Amino acid sequence: MDDILLIVLSQTGTYVSRFIRLFTRKLYNHASVALNLSLEEIYSFCRTYRHLPLSATFNREFIGKGAFGLFLTIPCEIYAIRLDPAEKQEFLRYLEHFKKCRSRYSHNILGLCTTFFHIRWMRYWKLHCSEFVARLLEFTDVALEKSPSLYTPDDLCGLPELHMIYRGELNRYYAMRQRERLHISHPSLECEGVTQKS
Repeated sequence: MDDILLIVLSQTGTYVSRFIRLFTRKLYNHASVALNLSLEEIYSFCRTYRHLPLSATFNREFIGKGAFGLFLTIPCEIYAIRLDPAEKQEFLRYLEHFKKCRSRYSHNILGLCTTFFHIRWMRYWKLHCSEFVARLLEFTDVALEKSPSLYTPDDLCGLPELHMIYRGELNRYYAMRQRERLHISHPSLECEGVTQKS
């Protein structure tokens, strides 16, 4: 059975994000990968501490916490890519590598500049967020038109394999999915065949 992987593009409004936007002129300057529609597991290369842009490395992100918790309104676009079981297994295997080797990785700060100027510069243990996502896609046999080090968040949404499933506000999407999950986990009494008292 096929499965999906989600690519989340967002703009948190941190000083770093706003500084990057001055140069890119793009709406979204952060990219993450998520394992399910509820965004319960979402990963990227980002700041480790909520109020400090450094240190930054491979991290699990949480909606409403960290940089995502600093702002009530976070514009986003969410894209889905369908993977067959073998591709999904390869993705999970590579993701596990990042988890185990997290201490060896760090954020490719200088790579933000080289990407902006379209200069290819691969640094195995240093990645920026969209480079990380592009590298994961490459390992799941998604055909990339250029080096992962040259990908921006805006480039990712142009990949033909990706299909937009949501555009709007990230916290609102997350709350909607949480309500749906809660409804499925706790069906109404009527569904259990029990009549509620009026």
